[in-house]
Amino acid sequence: MTFQGKNVLRFAVLVFCVSFFLVGTACRYDMQDQPRYKAYKESEFFSDGKAMRDFPEGTVARGQLNENKALHTGKKENADPNAQVETTTDELGNTIVSSFPNAIEKMPINVTKETLDRGEQRYKIFCMVCHGPVGKGDGMVVRRGYPQPTTYHDDRLRNAPVGHFFDVITNGWGKMNGYASQIPVEDRWAIVAYIRALQVSQNPEIKSGEADSTDKAAEDNKNETEQTGEAETQEPAADNGGAN
Repeated sequence: MTFQGKNVLRFAVLVFCVSFFLVGTACRYDMQDQPRYKAYKESEFFSDGKAMRDFPEGTVARGQLNENKALHTGKKENADPNAQVETTTDELGNTIVSSFPNAIEKMPINVTKETLDRGEQRYKIFCMVCHGPVGKGDGMVVRRGYPQPTTYHDDRLRNAPVGHFFDVITNGWGKMNGYASQIPVEDRWAIVAYIRALQVSQNPEIKSGEADSTDKAAEDNKNETEQTGEAETQEPAADNGGAN
């Protein structure tokens, strides 16, 4: 092939590559390039000037129709909105709840071994750092100077209804923030079930015949929980969660 022929071939290849590139990119439609408003930006289209839209009045997002009050709030169906909880101060200086007028007594979910396993996992992530591996209020951040939460193993919390624990996990209490935005409803109840398991495992005087369905499932998991409590001494890396 002559020198001139080689140049023609190179030019043809170059033209082909450029043409292929232009055709290929022309067919590409990336959704991130479409006209849109970014979050919290001002909008000239809507009368209120907000690009982010509120839910239309009277509508509920799919999957967010919380008809089961006990499940989603931990409170009785006929709860008195004016009922005030009584509080007192413990020996650590914590303000603690001493009455539970609206809290439900029974778990609104079926407690199984899988529920307790899930609760244990979530407890270690969100709660153990403050409340400790078995709920004695001796978590790693407490050892480093953070105020100590109340132990789960005093008579007050052993006898507290399950709805109280769910409410505190959801809304917080004292120095503890609520975890509603971080822990789904079902996982909050799984944590409550695991707290009951801890209470049974650390209080052998609790008789299975006196326990409700939650405590009964906890009793079945008792030995495993005790071993977990003894073994878990390493420093966790998460936020606190639990009840006061």
